[in-house]
Amino acid sequence: MTPFTTALTSPTAALVLDGGLSNQLEAQGHDLGDDLWSARLLAEDPEALVAAHLAYYRAGADVVTTAGYQATFEGFARRGVDRAGTARLLTRSVDLVREAARRARAAGATRPLWVAASVGPYGAMPADGSEYRGRYGLGTAELEAFHRPRLEVVAAARPDVLALETVPDADEARALLRAVRGLGVPAWLSYTVAGGLTRAGRPLEEAFGLAADAEEVVAVGVNCCAPEETERAVALAARVTGKPVVAYPNSGEVWDARARAWRGRPTFSADLAEAWRRAGARLVGGCCRVGPAAITDVAARLRP
Repeated sequence: MTPFTTALTSPTAALVLDGGLSNQLEAQGHDLGDDLWSARLLAEDPEALVAAHLAYYRAGADVVTTAGYQATFEGFARRGVDRAGTARLLTRSVDLVREAARRARAAGATRPLWVAASVGPYGAMPADGSEYRGRYGLGTAELEAFHRPRLEVVAAARPDVLALETVPDADEARALLRAVRGLGVPAWLSYTVAGGLTRAGRPLEEAFGLAADAEEVVAVGVNCCAPEETERAVALAARVTGKPVVAYPNSGEVWDARARAWRGRPTFSADLAEAWRRAGARLVGGCCRVGPAAITDVAARLRP
């Protein structure tokens, strides 16, 4: 059992996750209207990523996630970066969060600070929104072949946990569960969901059940979904798997792809986070449009 796994299974409190990386980078003045999204800054402005990660540690997050979500060999190849160069950027993504943790400790943080290496779904790579649909026309073996090389590089950088996140479909989850075998780093698996189903329309009980016996997976849950979807999904994941649950939904606003803008009002709140913990969540934070102020509120509610 790793130190992170030990902390995760503590009965006293949930671990607080960070919020959305892209919204924090935009608040710092960066334009992310690009197929590589926040991963572009791994090459162009790594210090900006350190600042964003540090903002979440300062806000009270115990676990901060890397800028690796959209960082793939295929995506960087389209920019002329070879495989060795991409491997260096993937390793850098972990190092940058570790540097932010170092600065947080130097500024007085005394709690354990953990690094989660983000591994996005296949659909993040084409940057066409297909991570919210799944069903890419690829088989399990093809998806495993896509994910495994990136996972090997990221795992070699020794993050505390791999965040297999925003997974839209049970088929891709199967591939990821095969791809993380033998890497020696614990992982969490989180689906993006809508209407009580995976984004590809699979029953959540079936999707969560895939991870029940996967020893590499130390937590199962949901992310990048509406806050209102979360409590029921958390309770179901806890019941089906018997594992700690991870929960980090969006703000509640909705992305308008045609207008390329967020619509509606935020519904994320620390009150909801308390309900998620009661339902079984042991890793609680936010995804898109959830910023440091909201994470501070969550930490104030969940930390004893």
